[in-house]
Amino acid sequence: MKLVVLILAAMMINHSADNVHQFTFTAIDGKQVNLSEFKGKKLLLVNTASECGFTKQYAGLQELSEKYADKVVVIGFPANNFGGQEPGSNVEIQGFCEKNFGVTFLLAEKSSVKGDDISPLFKYLTTTENVDFAGDIKWNFEKFLIDEKGNLIHRFRSKTEPLSDELISKL
Repeated sequence: MKLVVLILAAMMINHSADNVHQFTFTAIDGKQVNLSEFKGKKLLLVNTASECGFTKQYAGLQELSEKYADKVVVIGFPANNFGGQEPGSNVEIQGFCEKNFGVTFLLAEKSSVKGDDISPLFKYLTTTENVDFAGDIKWNFEKFLIDEKGNLIHRFRSKTEPLSDELISKL
């Protein structure tokens, strides 16, 4: 089964996507989500972790998702790529986010954002032709802002707070 998943992932990586609206992912509740569902709105895609120094950014992401719901859809992608800081199961992650930060924005199932098993979406985001936004994710809570047509328009590193003027000005 893992081999089939790897082959399909490799096929998607080799497929030349025009924008993020061509990608799907599995939500934390197991449902398939096609990013084309969000055409016409900006997306803020964030790799998250429950045991990171930046975990408190969940609160800012939740506030941003509520305050700017007419402009942007926030989607968190839990990942255990950095220091084992997302060790929980999907159920544990979802419970933690709801209990501690009141998270209601969309969460993906736990996936990889770096390395040999990187998800096709994050492979696409980190290999963009725009050199200002390309390159490996360095840590948890990096943020990718996507425009209404599915194009990457800005990348924010971990230290950029969700409600910072820098990020809000791009919405």
